[in-house]
Amino acid sequence: MSRTLLRGARVVTMAPDRPDAEHVDILVDGDRIAAVDPSIEAPDAEAVDFRGRILIPGLVNAHLHTWQTALRSVGADWTLMEYLTRLHGGIAGHYTPADLRVGTLAGALNQLDCGTTTLGDWCHNALSAEHADAAVEGLAQAGIRAVFLHGTPYRAPEVPHPLAEIDRLLDGPVRDHALLTLGMAVQGPQYSSAETAVADVRAGTERGLVVSTHQSGGEPAPGWDALRAAGLFGPLTNIVHGAGLPDDWISALVEAGATFTTTPENELGQGHGTPVTGSLLRLGAAPSLGTDIDIAVPGKLLTAARIALAHQRSLDHARHRHTTGTHAGTPSVTARQALAWATVEGARALGLADRVGRIEVGLQADLVAVDARAFNLWPAHDPVATVLHADIANIEAVMVAGVWRKRDHTLLASGLDEVKEQLRESGDRLLRTVR
Repeated sequence: MSRTLLRGARVVTMAPDRPDAEHVDILVDGDRIAAVDPSIEAPDAEAVDFRGRILIPGLVNAHLHTWQTALRSVGADWTLMEYLTRLHGGIAGHYTPADLRVGTLAGALNQLDCGTTTLGDWCHNALSAEHADAAVEGLAQAGIRAVFLHGTPYRAPEVPHPLAEIDRLLDGPVRDHALLTLGMAVQGPQYSSAETAVADVRAGTERGLVVSTHQSGGEPAPGWDALRAAGLFGPLTNIVHGAGLPDDWISALVEAGATFTTTPENELGQGHGTPVTGSLLRLGAAPSLGTDIDIAVPGKLLTAARIALAHQRSLDHARHRHTTGTHAGTPSVTARQALAWATVEGARALGLADRVGRIEVGLQADLVAVDARAFNLWPAHDPVATVLHADIANIEAVMVAGVWRKRDHTLLASGLDEVKEQLRESGDRLLRTVR
């Protein structure tokens, strides 16, 4: 097994019992972190000098529809209803397996380039087994760690999730790839009948899978009560957006151990509703983060973290002024919390908290090096804030399971020009189907 010794960097481990940032070495043995100490001697390891850089756990994008990557920027001015009508009501049905493969591959490669090492890939356009297999192939080819959340196009409320497909994927296409796990992207209680919602969530829970569902705007439908009565909410339940859920519902879900994923830039821009960040924080909980759709917003998780942080601070400042008549003396949310949403909380939402999200001995070696020597970040007085302020140009290196996927600011993937051409052709053809 290969061993790599990372030296000289300031390290943000995100571990609860360690400082925000510290000067330590990291020894990687195979796919795992073998040691985190101030001075490690490992003469048999390849030593990498990361002086002037900040090492962080790989980012976790807990919610992204990579299958839409070929349509980047098409929906930058769409509302949520326009998105649902134009994409899901029109373009989505024209996808071929090849479209799904290249969109997923390109979307995953972009996530690696941006410092995301783990992806919750919400694939709700698996029109057939061939489409699902093509998406899985794209993830595997990219070399990213991912939870493939299998979904289907929107369907009648009484139609259940295709469980035969879930079992087929568990039996082969997903199991065959060490970095991939399976989850279910279900229509859920807001968009399914109560009976179907219960059957779908129960099936996922019985299989030990993360079951993720959208909820945007509007009071909870009857399916929510049905799931609560059946006792099916728990740590494997992931609610995306959550906008429109009353505080008593959010409290009940948090108490049951369910997780929430907010995609702040898209939620605010398209009209999903107010992100649930504040409701969670008041309960002592926290969101995970996603970028949602490249159709409308860039897939940069650090941007999502900054927007989530700034938006919540804005709401809290306004509330403080309204209540006291004065400006707040201290911030309500910190940069470290925002970085935790993009790492620790993302890992928890995807059922991977025992593998990724922190730099700790025994966890997977998913690491990102931020070049803090760059002009836009220097001098890096506060390493955590510096990481949040970083952009794609500052992501110098990315490691997934001990394997470099990006070095010296360059993706280590072959055939990128071919991928770009295939992505362009896919997007052009799909757009012609509705023009």
